[in-house]
Amino acid sequence: MDAEQPESSEPHVPSAHTDRPGLDRQALLEPDFLSATGISQLNIVESTGSTNQDLVRAVTVEPKKWADLAVLTAEHQTAARGRLDRHWESPERSAVSVSVVLRPVTADGMPVPTQSYSWISLLAAVALREALQETAGVTAEIKWPNDVLVNGRKIAGILAQMTPLGDGSVPAVILGVGLNVSLAEDELPVPTATSLALEGATTTDRTALLKSYLSRFARLYRSFCNAEGDPAAGLAGGQSLHKRVESAMVTLGREVRAHLPGDNELVGHASRLDEHGSLLVVDHGGREHVITAGDVVHLRATESGYA
Repeated sequence: MDAEQPESSEPHVPSAHTDRPGLDRQALLEPDFLSATGISQLNIVESTGSTNQDLVRAVTVEPKKWADLAVLTAEHQTAARGRLDRHWESPERSAVSVSVVLRPVTADGMPVPTQSYSWISLLAAVALREALQETAGVTAEIKWPNDVLVNGRKIAGILAQMTPLGDGSVPAVILGVGLNVSLAEDELPVPTATSLALEGATTTDRTALLKSYLSRFARLYRSFCNAEGDPAAGLAGGQSLHKRVESAMVTLGREVRAHLPGDNELVGHASRLDEHGSLLVVDHGGREHVITAGDVVHLRATESGYA
């Protein structure tokens, strides 16, 4: 990717899937929409390996060109990356693939404490959940730490990456979201995934879904920043981020198996989130563990060790 211009140089090619139209560029670049959301720039490319990796490189090379809420979205990702370096590819124009540059500061321009950054992917999950409910009529839940589920199946994944420290300033965060929109059953990356089409959504219009997500995310993000990243503060005139996440998180109250760094494993009861968004798990001996990273599997009663 050219660091100065991360957009694809490929010409716009009409999709072979008549039922999978391209994004409406005019609607996404409409000045009133950009102004209302505070999006500093919105770039649309036909195809790329990973929108997150593109922005990580661009921000690292030319940080001043990429302000807060700069957006990159792709019609097709060929090497999308998730947690633990997992890679996958969805059919062209079957998903919403979008990444955003975040430089969290308050309304007074003061940096948000970096210890609050762990909440950013959860904030995105809340915004996406609201967008799916209000725009597509689909009720979603959050699975810790960064998955969005519908009927127990994964419909979206979220990945937040911090950029390297270059000139000593606060690092930017690149926040990526991949949402399965029109994938058929035989196109799903794994059997435990799903898509809006399979869940009977009222719309699979990717432009409407993307605009809805970006609008809700920008509103919640700005409120979160103005509260200095405090997850206990009221957010956008409503409940705190902590309460919104916990109320939507299907992981809490479940028996889980946490796969931890270093090939370690913990089985226990997921009780709550702490002030950093970490998952607190009580093992079968009654000891509470703080899980800051790792994969979490929801267990059935027969798998929990209590049956």
